[in-house]
Amino acid sequence: MPGLLATPAVAADNAPYKVAEGNKVDAQTLSGWKTWRAMACERCHGAAQEGMVGPSLVNSLRVLSKEEFKTAVLKGRIEKGMPNFDTSKMVSENIDNLYAYLKGRSDGAIEPGRLQEIGK
Repeated sequence: MPGLLATPAVAADNAPYKVAEGNKVDAQTLSGWKTWRAMACERCHGAAQEGMVGPSLVNSLRVLSKEEFKTAVLKGRIEKGMPNFDTSKMVSENIDNLYAYLKGRSDGAIEPGRLQEIGK
């Protein structure tokens, strides 16, 4: 079924993140993880991003484009219980970094849990 493989795991050289050893990431991706933590997204999406009240982001980022992700986060999906975060300076300034972190989780490149910066 060709539709199932429409969004393959991103090759390392095209990925929006850099990761080593599963839990060491580039500074931008680390900033995305810190945004995730600061905004307490795990309350709805689970500590490992695998869903609770809100959907699994590990699964969602396999099918959502970056623009669809940004729209969902910034504008919300009020009818589904997802608030908008476009008034959050932290989220607005780190939306690309947040995407990079969650895309790395979805691709299986970044392990759940605490992250640190590569080389530190």
